Amino acid sequence: MTTCPGSPALSVAGAPERARTAATRRAAALCVAGREPSRPLAHATTAAGQVLVLVPADGEVTAALDDAPDREVSALLMVSDRAPVPLRDPVRATLWLAGWLTPVPEVDRRAAAVAFAEVRPEGALLDVGTSATLLRLDLAEVVLREGDACTEVSPGGFAAARPDPLAAVEARMLQHLDRDHPDVLAVLRSRVPAGPGETVRPLGIDRFGYRLRVERPGGHRDVRVPFPRPLTCPGQLRAATSQLLCALRAGLPRRD
Repeated sequence: MTTCPGSPALSVAGAPERARTAATRRAAALCVAGREPSRPLAHATTAAGQVLVLVPADGEVTAALDDAPDREVSALLMVSDRAPVPLRDPVRATLWLAGWLTPVPEVDRRAAAVAFAEVRPEGALLDVGTSATLLRLDLAEVVLREGDACTEVSPGGFAAARPDPLAAVEARMLQHLDRDHPDVLAVLRSRVPAGPGETVRPLGIDRFGYRLRVERPGGHRDVRVPFPRPLTCPGQLRAATSQLLCALRAGLPRRD
């Protein structure tokens, strides 16, 4: 990712935080040895860093667990972080969570379902114990791929990290920006050099600022337009955006 011309070196989140942010995305596939890949009903990483997966009680994954001697199988959960607006290459990151998959014991189901719902409310949680099975994925390996770069994150570092504070609102806010505020996009784009045949599109928002995608024939590059300072909650987004736009319109330097 590049920065806008004239910007100082920019802060970005560390790999554990970026991995935890990617883990909040819904699109996922679950792979279990000897079975075809399938899509879970839902998945969540709880506030304590435990990865939970919800699958159909009559599905391939549950059958694999039933066939395993200790009701434990090695598994890989692949989560895709896709841009919430149309892009030629919409996948921003892919997260691989590998480890051992086991059913949540009945005595722990209620607490696990509550922890799941706190980060991702899902109606299918009401079916746990009947048509849905709640599983725990104990991590052995975490790998985050962004573009051509792969970064390994320790399971402990992944569990201890927190998602970006804007992760829950990013999709809605970026879609609103793309659909209803061409004026704001025009100001953000004004700091991005684009050559002939290049198109600048919104890519993401995080606590450090806006990310833009410069699409060109045969490839793309990503550019960050930073906030004056990192945000700590979604409630700061409106004011930070206004301050950023004022600085851009005035041609003032921005502070990290």
